Amino acid sequence: MLYSIVGQDVENSLEGRKQARPAHLARLEALRDEGRLVLAGPNPIADSEDPGTAGFSGSVVVAEFDSLEAAKAWAEADPYIEAGVYANVDVKPFKKVLP
Repeated sequence: MLYSIVGQDVENSLEGRKQARPAHLARLEALRDEGRLVLAGPNPIADSEDPGTAGFSGSVVVAEFDSLEAAKAWAEADPYIEAGVYANVDVKPFKKVLP
């Protein structure tokens, strides 16, 4: 089943994001390579493709997992959590309708 994983950043998270990003992306690339990733990306604070030093307010991942517990375990192991980037993470079942 698909699950949405939405992380909300702490204030001034940009430096922590930069440091943890390679490990964060490696996990997403593994999901992609397994054919389980639907989409992933950050939420820019500014209304811009490149928010610059404004940074990001959070991230969204939609991916396939065997269960809600598996999705939560994957989310809890995110390097952004260890780096203190995320203030909280919500994991919910997701039903893709379109496209």
